[in-house]
Amino acid sequence: MKERKKERKKERKEERKKERKKERTKERKKERKQKERKKERKKERKKERKKEENKERRKEGKTERKKERKKERKKERKKEIKKKGKKEGKKERNEERRKERKKERKKEGKKDSGNK
Repeated sequence: MKERKKERKKERKEERKKERKKERTKERKKERKQKERKKERKKERKKERKKEENKERRKEGKTERKKERKKERKKERKKEIKKKGKKEGKKERNEERRKERKKERKKEGKKDSGNK
């Protein structure tokens, strides 16, 4: 009887030990999965951030190039006017001023007389 009792006790102890071991392995597995998910999320966020930054950089570059082109065109026009000579340049400038005034009036909501 005593031997049987001792054996049962030993068996239960072993079972509990196995159970604890199982639990620990289960928890470790769970923790590993969580770490993996966390890593993945971090990677995704980093990727998204990089994507957004690139998008912004491209957008800024576009606007800068646009401004540069506009300046260049303006310079070219001025050079052309200088080359044509004083009289023709004067006509060109007057024409440009007229166009500018027309744009301003349009912005204000007034219509141009149209006979100029």
